[in-house]
Amino acid sequence: MATYENMLKRARDKLPERALKSERFEIPKVTGHLQGNKTVVTNFTAIANTLRREPEHLLKYLQRELATPAQIDGPRLVLGRKLNSVLINSKIEQYAKSFVLCPQCGKPDTEMKREEGFLILKCTACGAKYPIKAKI
Repeated sequence: MATYENMLKRARDKLPERALKSERFEIPKVTGHLQGNKTVVTNFTAIANTLRREPEHLLKYLQRELATPAQIDGPRLVLGRKLNSVLINSKIEQYAKSFVLCPQCGKPDTEMKREEGFLILKCTACGAKYPIKAKI
């Protein structure tokens, strides 16, 4: 007689790979190109919208972390020097960990609020509140 665990394992093995994914939040990868000695990120506003943060806040963070001047040009971001997309993607992931994802439950359903002079990350999923330690 088959045990429940064996039947569950067999059923799980028959599921397609995409059905096993449990993440509903994925940070889009940077798309862009080099233009002379500048780097142009063409999907910058899409990234900011996915993170549900103001593009200016993300811009400020990237300028500080990448040590380069930058400006928003419509939906694009123009960085003042040549940069590798792997480096930009890693900085955006760091931004998401610091300013978007809840440290308690790991969900992206958060809001940044200023309370008593401190920047607070408030999770709408679990209700947790955490001070944001990173400075911009």
